[in-house]
Amino acid sequence: MTTLDRVVVAVLLGIPLLLSLAFIWIPALTTVLLSFTRWNGVGGLHAKACDPALPSILNNGCVNGVQNYHQAATNYPQFWPAVQHNFIWLGVFVAIATPLGMLFAVLLDRNIRGSRMYQSALFLPVMLSLALIGIIWEFVYSQDYGLINTVIGRDGGSDAIDWLGDPDLNLWAVLLEATWRQAGYVMILYLAGLKAVDPTLREAALIDGANGRQTFWRVIFPVMRPINIVIMVITVIESLRAFDLVYITNKGINGLELLSVLVTSNIVGETQRVGFGSALGVVLLLISLVPISVFLHQTFRREEKQ
Repeated sequence: MTTLDRVVVAVLLGIPLLLSLAFIWIPALTTVLLSFTRWNGVGGLHAKACDPALPSILNNGCVNGVQNYHQAATNYPQFWPAVQHNFIWLGVFVAIATPLGMLFAVLLDRNIRGSRMYQSALFLPVMLSLALIGIIWEFVYSQDYGLINTVIGRDGGSDAIDWLGDPDLNLWAVLLEATWRQAGYVMILYLAGLKAVDPTLREAALIDGANGRQTFWRVIFPVMRPINIVIMVITVIESLRAFDLVYITNKGINGLELLSVLVTSNIVGETQRVGFGSALGVVLLLISLVPISVFLHQTFRREEKQ
């Protein structure tokens, strides 16, 4: 390569690398390091171990070891409910939102009449911000004048259902909002994958006597393995970084605890426990990496065997 070619390659590779280091890797590594400290975000950090005999204000910036993780697991009542809710969120996205989006994509791929209109309607929630979606659904779930209570005849009365205030109902109500958006997102990804499939595969399956269901599951779906990997990763990330909907509803309390809300409330909230909030962020990172790593490992190992 000429000198100019080397400069161009260095710029094309260097700029994305610097951006990735600045906005992803350095913050992630810094979060891991901060999780082993007791720091309120004010003042400097030092290598001195924290003294349990001193008050918290005098221990600021000290090395706290694994005490932040121990406190989260044993002396932080919101932690385990938040972990449970995050796994429920992930389970709903995997078991309901993703198959629903796939179903929409398969139906629209058949070029049914009005498919463009249906596609736009199903994709509309993806174009809206999560905060706006939360506000829209508040009108649907409102205890006094909401659409659901009005339809079932319980609006404004003493028997009105508090969909967003009842801790036994609000998580599932918010999950319906999230699924409404996520299904449209998955639909577009699968629809793009279906359009890219070689049409001769469908013709060959038809000649061999396969019906529509057999053609999809045994011919089309395996070909879309790269799309499946992308959707799996996106599903895990979207489910574990959920924040906007629950924060708009009730600031992530009273049945809507999520790890992302706990991280935010500890780092930028009134408590200003940056070290403890960083530990919760590391836990969230590990939870997200485990299912992604297992799925990718199994997928690539299956490809190697084939």
